[in-house]
Amino acid sequence: MKILEARNITKLFPGVVALDSVDISFEPGEIHCVIGENGAGKSTLIKCLTGVYEPEEGEVLIGGENAVRNKALFDKVAYVPQEIDLFGYMSVAENLFLPYEKSGIKGAVNQRELAKKAFPVLEQFRIPVKPDELVKDISVSSQQLLQIARAVVHKDYEVLMLDEPTTSLTTSDTQILFEIVKKIKEENKAIIFISHKLEEIFALGDVLTVFRNGKRVAYSSLKDIDIPWVIRQMTGREVNQEQVFYSEKVSDEVLLEVKNLTGERFRDISFELRKGEILGFSGLVGAGRSELMQAIFGYLPVYSGSVSLGGQEWKLGDTNYSVKHGFIYLPEERKKQGILPVLSIRENISISVLDDLKSGINISRKKETELAWKVIDTYDVKTPGVDKEIQFLSGGNQQKVIIGRAMNCNPQVLVFDEPTKGIDVGTKAEIYRLMKELAEEKGIGIILISSEMEEIKKCSNRIIALYEGKKAGEYDAKADKEAILGSIIGVNS
Repeated sequence: MKILEARNITKLFPGVVALDSVDISFEPGEIHCVIGENGAGKSTLIKCLTGVYEPEEGEVLIGGENAVRNKALFDKVAYVPQEIDLFGYMSVAENLFLPYEKSGIKGAVNQRELAKKAFPVLEQFRIPVKPDELVKDISVSSQQLLQIARAVVHKDYEVLMLDEPTTSLTTSDTQILFEIVKKIKEENKAIIFISHKLEEIFALGDVLTVFRNGKRVAYSSLKDIDIPWVIRQMTGREVNQEQVFYSEKVSDEVLLEVKNLTGERFRDISFELRKGEILGFSGLVGAGRSELMQAIFGYLPVYSGSVSLGGQEWKLGDTNYSVKHGFIYLPEERKKQGILPVLSIRENISISVLDDLKSGINISRKKETELAWKVIDTYDVKTPGVDKEIQFLSGGNQQKVIIGRAMNCNPQVLVFDEPTKGIDVGTKAEIYRLMKELAEEKGIGIILISSEMEEIKKCSNRIIALYEGKKAGEYDAKADKEAILGSIIGVNS
C-alpha cells in the first residue's frame, strides 16, 4: 500500500523546470532514500510533498486522497529540515511540545507538567539533556535529535521525512539516530531519508530513488546496487572516487604560525601553515576545530598565545583587521553566516569590496554587475543571472559565490569550515579542485576543517587531529585512517 504518492508532478519557476513529470511513491515499513546532485529537484519535491508548494501539474496523494485539495492530509507527514530550527532561549521541554496548552493563572505554562511529559521522549530518543535546559546551551547533536523528536511527538503521522539529518551529528549520535529510525520503521511508518552521504544510505536504506535535472532517473533496491552505480546515475558520468586533491606545490615558506593558543574551547594549540599548503583539521563535533579558527579570525576571544602571518605579529579580536590583512574564514553554516539570503548574487559578491566599486559617492551598478559576472564565470556558478536571490541557488553554487567573494579580498589564508556540508558528490569534486587550484596557482594557504575522513584524506597535505580542545596528533597525507581516527576519539592522545 502506498501511503504517500506523487503522480506526474511538474513544478516550474521562472526559467527553470524544477520537477519534470515526476512519479514517486512511499510505502509503510520501508526506508526510501532519495539522492541527487544539488539542484536536481530534491528540495522542490520535499516542498510539494509537505504542501509548501503546489505543483503546476499532477497530484500528491496521501492515503489515496488528493492532499492539494485537502491540506489537512499533509499533517500525516512529519518533516525534519536540515537546518536547526529551534528556539534557543526556550527550554528543551518547551521546544519539544510547542504549541502546548496553557493553564492556571493568566494562562501560564505548567513547566512541571511539560518536564514530566518530556522525560520519556528524551529517553526514547536518547537525548542527554534535562527538560529545563535552554536549547542554546545544549550540543548541536542534541539539538538535531530534539528536532527529530519534536517532529513526531505531536503528530498522528504516517510518514517521517528526514532531510540530511546527520549533518550536525557525531558518529555515536548518528548510530543512535539509525536505531531510532529502524524502530519507527518497525511501527510500519514510511521513512523518507534524504542524504548526500552514500555510506549512510547503504547502511540504512531499503530502496533508493535518484534525481537528476528535475527528473526521476533511477530506482532500485539497495541490495542490488553499489556506490559507483549510484554516482553514475546522479551525475550522468563516471566520477573517480580514488582521485586525490592535495596541493603539489607546497613552499618551505611558513605563512601562518600559531603558538600555544588557548581559548574557551581549545588550549595550548601550536601549528604552522606553509604557502600553497592544504592543512586539514580533523576531530569530532565539539573538539574545538571551528572555535580555534574563529578565534584567529577575531570572532572569538583568545586567552593566551600568539599568532603571526607572513612573519608579522597578528592582531587578535578584530575580524575587520583579519579580512583586510588576508585571513578569510568561510563558515560551516552557509545559510546563517555565509550569505545574505534575500539579497542577490550581485550584492552578495560585491559587499566585501564596496569601496572599490564606487563611482563618486555612489556604488556603481555597472561595476557591481561586471564583478559578479566575473565571479560567476571564473567559478562556474550555475545561475540564470546576477540578480537572482542567492537563497535560491543550490548549496554548491552558494559555496562557489562565497569563495569568489573571498578571493576579491586577496587572501593569504583561506579557512574552509565543512565546505561540502550538504553538497553532492559531483559538486564536492569541483570544490576540491578549486581548493587545490587556489593553493597551487595562487600560493594561498588553505585550512580545511572537515568531519569526513575521506575528505580530509583526499585533500590535505598534512592533518592535525584535535580531541577535546587539544592537539592529539599530526599526520602526513599517507597516514593510516585508523591512526587518525584513534587520535580524534582520544585513543592515541
